[in-house]
Amino acid sequence: MVMAQKKEVQLSIREYRPSDQRAVAELFRDGVRENIYPAFFQAMSHPDHMGVALSLSVAGYVLGGSSYFQALLFGAAWAGLIYFCCHEIYEGYLGRRLGADMADIPANYLDIPDNGFWVAEAEADGSQPPRLVGVVAVVGRRGGDNANGGVAMGAVEDGSGAGGELSHVVVAFPWRRRNTGSRLTQRAFDFCKDRGFARLVLDVSSPQAGAASLLRKMGFVQTASHGVTHANRWIASLARITVTRMEKVL
Repeated sequence: MVMAQKKEVQLSIREYRPSDQRAVAELFRDGVRENIYPAFFQAMSHPDHMGVALSLSVAGYVLGGSSYFQALLFGAAWAGLIYFCCHEIYEGYLGRRLGADMADIPANYLDIPDNGFWVAEAEADGSQPPRLVGVVAVVGRRGGDNANGGVAMGAVEDGSGAGGELSHVVVAFPWRRRNTGSRLTQRAFDFCKDRGFARLVLDVSSPQAGAASLLRKMGFVQTASHGVTHANRWIASLARITVTRMEKVL
């Protein structure tokens, strides 16, 4: 089904095929890893981290006998630690998902009636093969089941009825702001409505400002926020990543 057209390029949303495995994995890796630098800059802009970096730089300057190099080195060491923490959170999430549900998408999504996995495929005028430019997945939740894992993945677990959990929402950079994410999300809406789900939920980490903005435009509202991740507590504390739970009533 043709979903959008721009400069003789057609975009279609279709169900995942086993032949998509490599392209989907690469797109997912890129989508997760691109959050590392925004998370790092967000963490370093926090007043506490800025204060520590400044204090360490002053200490380095004094201990080094008025050495600007040592002042820079001490401050950079703190920045390096913060980057490591942000890197570990997203790389850890990536490794967990690639080794779990993403390791066998047909078995974990297509073979389960309440789950779904779709890709956005761009097709040119026939001179080039189609290219995968986006993915989205839905995990159905009935009776409080929660088998997901990641940065901070939740589930419909408060007894309010069956619902869907949106995950793996990734769009290749050149295809953003071209309704690709909106169309993928709408496909998830339609699937959940067909399954009789009452709502759709999604966890968004604080560096994903663009994704959060899109979800709000599509009717999602924030219902909770926390700083819990799969990582060690001290890593999560230094990275200062906040996870927002967003929900849309269907």
